[in-house]
Amino acid sequence: MSVTIDLSGKTALVMGVANARSLGWAIAEQLLQAGCRVGFSYQGERLKGELEKLTKDWPNTWIQQADATSEEDMDALFARVKDEFSELHLLVHSIGFAPRTAMDGRFIDTTADDWNTALNVSAYTLVAAARRAEPLMPDGGSIISLTYHASQQVVPRYNVMGVAKAALEAATRYLAADLGEREIRVNTISAGPMRTIAARSIPHFGKLYNKGAMNAAFGRNATSEEVGKLALFLLSDLSSGITGQTIYVDAGLSIMTVKETAED
Repeated sequence: MSVTIDLSGKTALVMGVANARSLGWAIAEQLLQAGCRVGFSYQGERLKGELEKLTKDWPNTWIQQADATSEEDMDALFARVKDEFSELHLLVHSIGFAPRTAMDGRFIDTTADDWNTALNVSAYTLVAAARRAEPLMPDGGSIISLTYHASQQVVPRYNVMGVAKAALEAATRYLAADLGEREIRVNTISAGPMRTIAARSIPHFGKLYNKGAMNAAFGRNATSEEVGKLALFLLSDLSSGITGQTIYVDAGLSIMTVKETAED
């Protein structure tokens, strides 16, 4: 017996879609297929054309440029949400960034500017978005973000982004505690290595991706579709009892040390 998730009548804001490979888009596709009305925010005009192509065949969508680190842009974005939807049910935070200079060398050489940028963009923007979403969710809702296992273990060259993801996971718990009485759930998804535009900023990502597939319990990496399906579950009422959690979808990579091979 299959379970069909119907989100018709629900509204969502998806923040941070860059292109078709973005995990934010993998999540948005699941929402749209479930009948949800979706608004999108994007960073910078250079990304506008790509998002317009992705959404052109979906009538229940709109897009708006918004720098998530700008108070003015965020105020304008959530004002648009109120105008378009009246109420917001679901929020997807798919935003993360650290300067390339912070990922090329040793973590110990991270500058204050690169530290502040990484934690502001990758973690604080979730807090800023949740604060603005709260009054638009009078009957409860669900907020999700995207993290990575480098928050828990050292991943070479991930550097300050690992710290930023740890901050994001801690922020998830604190937001869940603040918003729990209003039945607003806050969770984060820890995806395994994915070939996204963000992954390009990680030096030697190809090796990391291939090793992930070799060591994962499934013998492969998780897919963006699997991330989207988990997100759909967390954003639907099927997850009504889950909040403050970091949930893995990584084909079992995070449970392994080194996978035994036939040669062993």
